[in-house]
Amino acid sequence: MNSPVWHPFTQHALEPSMKRIVQTGGACLIDEDGSRILDAISSWWVITHGHRHPVIMRAIQAACETYDQIIFAEYTHEPAETLARGLVEVAPAGLTHVFYSDSGSTSVEVALKMALGFFHNSGAPRSRICVMEDGYHGDTIGTMSAGERGVFNAAYEPLLFGVDRLPFPVTGREQATFDAFERFCATGQVAALLIEPLVLGAGGMRVYPATIISELKRIAERHDVLMIADEVMTGWGRAGSLFACEQASVMPDILCTSKGLTGGSLPLAATLCTAEIFEAHLSADRRRTFFHSSSYTANPIACAAAVANLAVWKDEPVRERIGSLVGMQQERLARFQEDLRFASIRQAGTITALDLRVPAGGYLSDVGPRLRAFFRERNLLIRPLGNVIYLMPPYCVTAAELDRAYDAIDEAAAYFAAGRL
Repeated sequence: MNSPVWHPFTQHALEPSMKRIVQTGGACLIDEDGSRILDAISSWWVITHGHRHPVIMRAIQAACETYDQIIFAEYTHEPAETLARGLVEVAPAGLTHVFYSDSGSTSVEVALKMALGFFHNSGAPRSRICVMEDGYHGDTIGTMSAGERGVFNAAYEPLLFGVDRLPFPVTGREQATFDAFERFCATGQVAALLIEPLVLGAGGMRVYPATIISELKRIAERHDVLMIADEVMTGWGRAGSLFACEQASVMPDILCTSKGLTGGSLPLAATLCTAEIFEAHLSADRRRTFFHSSSYTANPIACAAAVANLAVWKDEPVRERIGSLVGMQQERLARFQEDLRFASIRQAGTITALDLRVPAGGYLSDVGPRLRAFFRERNLLIRPLGNVIYLMPPYCVTAAELDRAYDAIDEAAAYFAAGRL
């Protein structure tokens, strides 16, 4: 029977029918046939501690006994208040206010509007946003505008606004990135720099060092330009530290978080900002109000899940688990360092990536769907970005499970070399 469901990032004319998942647990999904599928990409980067972590599940169950959705423009509630205080406590110092939304894309939309609103309300409007090439910040109009242009958004080009793009800081050519940022800032029109710190996610898992962030922040401060850290993917330990920008000893003016905010259990996002940005919108003049909301802002059940996630970080050895996973990933990735079938072997914290050498790479490389099918046959959820194979598993993954994934990557390369893939 044909399903009426339209799946994301899916070409239904080419994809097989979807298997139903009937249960989740730990690092695995269980399908309708009873197969245990290793979730090697954390179900699109959201599951941190593992599927159905008991502390978070219990918090959701308890919240359901008390709450459903509450209008957040007129009232507040304990889960949102507790979470906001907890986020301010763990975030880089100086981020003092929390605005809730419901996805990574909307958290970045909020950040862009905060930046433009800050300068507008300060009486010196600025209209430009700087971004890094190959970046990805979401699929809403503002975040598509800020992301790399291409097949993702070609059909929507008439709706998108222009941004100023910095070249990716390739090793040895970092100065070109800094010089471009200086030129854009010198116009006096740049409101903010929006970056994914340390790792560009959907742009190909491109990795760059923390020193780049530090220098970009220094340039931004000289020109009174705000820095927005899109930590939707890199936050909650993915890059090795709680937030990636910590590794640069940088406090962004605005920080966006989602995905791992609830441990991946429920959709929720938050945009944190400085007191100065909040106060630029604080006035007896209602025209200076921050005009943004969604119907499900600060959903109490999702906030309760996020509060429980903070408790897991406080009460359990999460950082030790991350450290162990970083080491296990490094050990297993080492087998490919001299392997000519692959290029650009790289790691950022718990994330590893390598490019399969193919005649035509890129996101639309024909090898991408074939690799996915190959891994799917072996009960592995691995979704390469074209010819870029990456792993981003939950922190509960075992050494044996990682071995399965890396053995399959090795086998896939052998199949491709033999013309069998």
